[in-house]
Amino acid sequence: MNERTYITAAANFEAARHVTILPEHHRSRRLHGHSFLARVIAEVPRGWGDFPGGEVGELRTRLAACLAPLDYSDLNRELEQPTDENLARWVRRRLAAPGIEIVGIQSTAHEGVELDRDDRAHVWRRYVFEAAHQLPNVPAGHKCGQMHGHGFEVIIHANQDLGTRDLGVDYDHLDKLWAPLNADLDHTCLNDVPGLENPTSEIISSWIWHRLKPKLPELSWVTVYETASSGAHFDGRRYRIWKEVTIDSAARLTHAPVGDRRRRIHGHTYTLRLHLSAPLDEVMGWTVDFGDVKEIFNETFRRIDHHPLYELADVEDNDCASLARWIKKEACQALSQLHRIDLYETRGSGAVLVWAENGPLLPV
Repeated sequence: MNERTYITAAANFEAARHVTILPEHHRSRRLHGHSFLARVIAEVPRGWGDFPGGEVGELRTRLAACLAPLDYSDLNRELEQPTDENLARWVRRRLAAPGIEIVGIQSTAHEGVELDRDDRAHVWRRYVFEAAHQLPNVPAGHKCGQMHGHGFEVIIHANQDLGTRDLGVDYDHLDKLWAPLNADLDHTCLNDVPGLENPTSEIISSWIWHRLKPKLPELSWVTVYETASSGAHFDGRRYRIWKEVTIDSAARLTHAPVGDRRRRIHGHTYTLRLHLSAPLDEVMGWTVDFGDVKEIFNETFRRIDHHPLYELADVEDNDCASLARWIKKEACQALSQLHRIDLYETRGSGAVLVWAENGPLLPV
């Protein structure tokens, strides 16, 4: 099994910009500002930084130092055309860190760009629709068999055409393509939409894919959030789902040097995301029931939530990478479809553990 551990860090910066290569009346030609979020995923050696287990803090510190010239600045003084993609490339060139796999820039809560290890850009745009549905094939008594509703979120991921790199990301083009789909989905009962008679997250993602792909050849993934803590990806070939939980636990890093505050007992509200992949069940319309994932993982969850993690007998330390490996060991036997674990101690900062052939880093 090819297991790989990545460290991830995120940091904000506030900045103004205007992008003059856009059409004449485009709003982004005017000077405006954003609260940007930069995120980096890197494969670094254990012990990189001050001590084994200190890799997340080291990457976060270096990312913040890299971004310092951009914070509270006019980005046009650094970049002639400060698009999200060009900002990501600026960060990649200047960040002093080994093994950089992904650099992402998020300019709003609804859009951003990620550069992969081969320097290819992936644009994403988030949409929301409000709808009702019920799952007709679930067992009697299953709560999803009742008519209910969600505020669904959809993220459209597309490979950026390298030939148009200097033009930046055309979010407006994605908006135009999404508009007719939104008209079909928003404020409806999804079961009444042709092709969505069994509207699971997986089926919805596939439905969107097959309607967008002919008009958007660059489409690479469709992500559907059924709730804030669960959803599905579809890339035209395979389905992947995730289930997310938060864990409120005490921790201490025993390898931190004397005097380092991380050596003291402290705590985090961790965000844990479990990624699973399996063939689609043609009857149920899902890969794995989200409720089953939660129930099966609950035994492991109870051992770590509202507990001191440093009292776990068989965990190397309380850094995110060590904890992710412990969670994998505890949960993998019962959740055989599991192929990736993300564990964050703060927003965007933590570790990503990936194994098996179906465990790509994108989308994140």
